Amino acid sequence: MTKVGAITALVVAVAFAIVSMTNAGDPDILSDFIVPFDLTPNPNFFTYTGFRVLVGEEPPTAFNVTKASVAEFPALNGQSVSFAVLMYPPGTVNPPHTHPRSAELLLVIEGTLEVGFVDTTNKLYTQTLQLGDMFIFPKGLVHYQYNADPKNIVTALSAFGSANAGTVSVPKTLFTTGIDDTVLAMSFKTDVATIQKIKAGLAPKA
Repeated sequence: MTKVGAITALVVAVAFAIVSMTNAGDPDILSDFIVPFDLTPNPNFFTYTGFRVLVGEEPPTAFNVTKASVAEFPALNGQSVSFAVLMYPPGTVNPPHTHPRSAELLLVIEGTLEVGFVDTTNKLYTQTLQLGDMFIFPKGLVHYQYNADPKNIVTALSAFGSANAGTVSVPKTLFTTGIDDTVLAMSFKTDVATIQKIKAGLAPKA
């Protein structure tokens, strides 16, 4: 290959890489829907009943999320959409986290909810949402929700532009995945003993 040819090939490769990154997300499908090979499509396949467990039940005592993603609802495969119901008992938080494959559109249907996200310049955007308010968490950015009300539960609905938005919990990712204590202590400008206390607090209850 000539030098000009090699440069041309490199430019084409970089161009394809840029296009691929720009179009990152759920891929388009070449059919109306995707059905597992061992199933025949019928109305039940396109129906999700997993939220029925929330109807008439006592409110949870800890933050709870009930998802309808492709893992729970296989008919979503290829449809670039998923859904969740989030319930926040008084004084509870959905800790800082990200969704690497989708933005999140949240609608408050009960109570008042404090929300926020941090952009790539480290600017924090916060808002107190009232009943009926919506808020968008941009794709991939760290965000949280907090019910500051000491007496009342908050319920919200979240829609995602991916069948599998993914959730990366900041506390769990940093402190429960085996990252070396010294690395964490240096990163947070503290000592190993403090890091170990944080890890102990996040450890699963026996």
